[in-house]
Amino acid sequence: MAPKIVVLISGSGSNLQAIMDGISQGEIDGQIVAVISNRADAYGLQRAELAGISAHSLDHKQYPDRDSFDQALLKLIDRHQPDLLLLAGFMRILTADFVRHYQGRMMNIHPSLLPLYKGLNTHQRAIEAGDAEHGCTVHFVTEELDGGPLIIQARTPIHPGDDAGTLQQRVHQLEHRIYPVAVSWFCSHRLRLTDKSVWLDGELLPSCGFQLQD
Repeated sequence: MAPKIVVLISGSGSNLQAIMDGISQGEIDGQIVAVISNRADAYGLQRAELAGISAHSLDHKQYPDRDSFDQALLKLIDRHQPDLLLLAGFMRILTADFVRHYQGRMMNIHPSLLPLYKGLNTHQRAIEAGDAEHGCTVHFVTEELDGGPLIIQARTPIHPGDDAGTLQQRVHQLEHRIYPVAVSWFCSHRLRLTDKSVWLDGELLPSCGFQLQD
């Protein structure tokens, strides 16, 4: 049976769509069994419903604190018994207990060349720093925010006329390329995390992860 995947979102779900497309095209040997959002109006939930995937909203504002929300979220996720948990624009900081529960089987995609620019507003920060290039990173999730071991990165030049919006558009296109790749590696048992080291096809990846080349 193909590995089961649960995807957490907060917005439009464009990376969710890229992974759904990879599955439908036979590039990913996995099945998305549920999509969960902390926002009931997230368009990604409609994407899931149209594809016949179980879609859930769990409003974090209905819980008194982060711990209680994360425990409710964990119980909802575990009902689907996933082999892999994906963060795809899920705009919540997760508690340490939650992260440890999914250690080694939870990934995130972040819009910067980590370890540069953890957190928000990455495109504007890269421009203001005068960087020559920018990009995105898929990494395993650990208790350190945007600090888990890197799996794969993709890069794009920063052009003189770029603003945060134009740069974001190009980075989004790269995100839609590399997230399905990382998911495919995991689902085909080529990728694993051991002792904070990432292995691909039995070889240790460098600390910067696999570098996608055009």
